[in-house]
Amino acid sequence: MILAYISSGLSIVYCVLIVYYSRLWKAIPRYNVPKDFIPSTKISVIVPARNEEKNIAACINSLINQHYPSELLQIIIVDDESEDGTWIIASSLSDSRLLILSSGDNKATQIPQLPGKKRAIATAIEHSTGSLIITTDADCLHPVHWLETLVAFYEEKKPVFIAAPVKYSNPKNYSAIFQSLDFMSLQGVTAAGVYHSKLMMCNGANLAYEKQAFHETGGFTGIDQLASGDDLLLMQKIAKKEKRRVMYCLADEAIVSTLPAGSWSSFFQQRLRWASKARSYSDISVTAVLVLVYCLNMSLLFLLITSLKYPMLFIYWIILLAVKTVIELIFLIPVARFFNQQSLLWYFLPSQPLHIIYTVLAGFFGQVKRYEWKGRNVK
Repeated sequence: MILAYISSGLSIVYCVLIVYYSRLWKAIPRYNVPKDFIPSTKISVIVPARNEEKNIAACINSLINQHYPSELLQIIIVDDESEDGTWIIASSLSDSRLLILSSGDNKATQIPQLPGKKRAIATAIEHSTGSLIITTDADCLHPVHWLETLVAFYEEKKPVFIAAPVKYSNPKNYSAIFQSLDFMSLQGVTAAGVYHSKLMMCNGANLAYEKQAFHETGGFTGIDQLASGDDLLLMQKIAKKEKRRVMYCLADEAIVSTLPAGSWSSFFQQRLRWASKARSYSDISVTAVLVLVYCLNMSLLFLLITSLKYPMLFIYWIILLAVKTVIELIFLIPVARFFNQQSLLWYFLPSQPLHIIYTVLAGFFGQVKRYEWKGRNVK
């Protein structure tokens, strides 16, 4: 019964938190590009690519086809020591705005000390000509007005750092659907947190920041010990100096589509990579939320296991799971509507037990275990 009381207490606090984020989400205004908008900002779009021969051509084409003035656009593809045909395919595409680099094409002596993806991004920034850096991933596709939307938002709102929405595209099997639901909830919390200056998360597949702000805060210095963190940890560094100018662009044309992990194993490795940077978060409120979520899921898992010996506890588990599910759906329904993925919500309740187990395992092993990312073994 003590375990049931602990789980109940954690559930109450968690439900209050989710209701709070639900209200924050609903308060975010949708951004629309002014009809008479004419961009004036020179931008550099950076795409680090490692072992992306299946996706790189489609990604580059979606960037080349952007509705944005050619003279104001630079696209930099950085091959991050790929072991497949990524470099060959990227180099075969020709466009005056396109620059193909290797992560070894750098001038600064400190850049080789950075782990893979950060080294690739830092190398690209060295060669960039734009005042606004926009990052995305090599497995992403972008709506034709993506850049125009981000730059219109930048020129109107004057942020130094912009986080923007990402979704998983075309989830067809259960693994992809499960990932999409999990990722959608993270995106909802990201939008709510960043917009209201309660900084939580962001995703490197869709970010923009001023090159000057990157240099003034020391770039990746201080967060270079982790292979991950080129997005969130950089945002936290910039936010220490310019918190009110870190913003979220909630716009239909700003949504970038990316691919879910191809298997359960690669999905788990990805989440281990994300969880591995938790101890480097500088914002104590972020850490507190993560600890609450982890402890709640841990208590629910223990409650379920204990109910095998004490069947009465199974009733408590069912009640707490039902309450958790309803509260999360209240938050997720408008988020799913924004991403046009409402149909995925039918899988939400059946996925809850698996989500609890995955959260506990990823949270634990992300702190103590090496993980694999695109052929690299990383601690």
